[in-house]
Amino acid sequence: MAGDTSSSHAPFRGGRITDSGHRDLGSGARSSRAVAALDSDIRLTLPARPENVALVRDVLGALAEAEGLPARVTDDMRLAVTEACTNVVRHAYGGGEGTIDVSMRPTGDALEVIVADEGRGLGSSADTGGPGLGMPLIAALTDSLEVERGRSTGSRLTMSFLRTRAMEPA
Repeated sequence: MAGDTSSSHAPFRGGRITDSGHRDLGSGARSSRAVAALDSDIRLTLPARPENVALVRDVLGALAEAEGLPARVTDDMRLAVTEACTNVVRHAYGGGEGTIDVSMRPTGDALEVIVADEGRGLGSSADTGGPGLGMPLIAALTDSLEVERGRSTGSRLTMSFLRTRAMEPA
């Protein structure tokens, strides 16, 4: 999933959580689309399958609870990230094998969540019959959204959710 620019990212330094739940500390080369991680990040790299979207949502909910985020922020974050991960599962790999790479990073006043893939990237899809409301929904739920596209494949959504938001009119 992603936008108009491509960028290279620092290699991941802390290992990754595999589908089996084990920490992988291998030194293998990472793709340029991999999410750069800090030592304090929570990072999941999972096969792009529907059941793993629920796993990401559950981990995100637990992190939001541990961070003491308000229910409204947590709900918006869970929905936006669910939509981003679902887009990867449904569209990024055209029915083939691939991964969802999710990084969650608490910052001073926000929680940043990055969803990346190494698939075909964003764009119109032959398997979509609807109006494509996923990205507008994600944009409406986030406090900031950055979308990046690789030159030929992959995409990266960086979503930020403020810990406290201005009161909305009733």
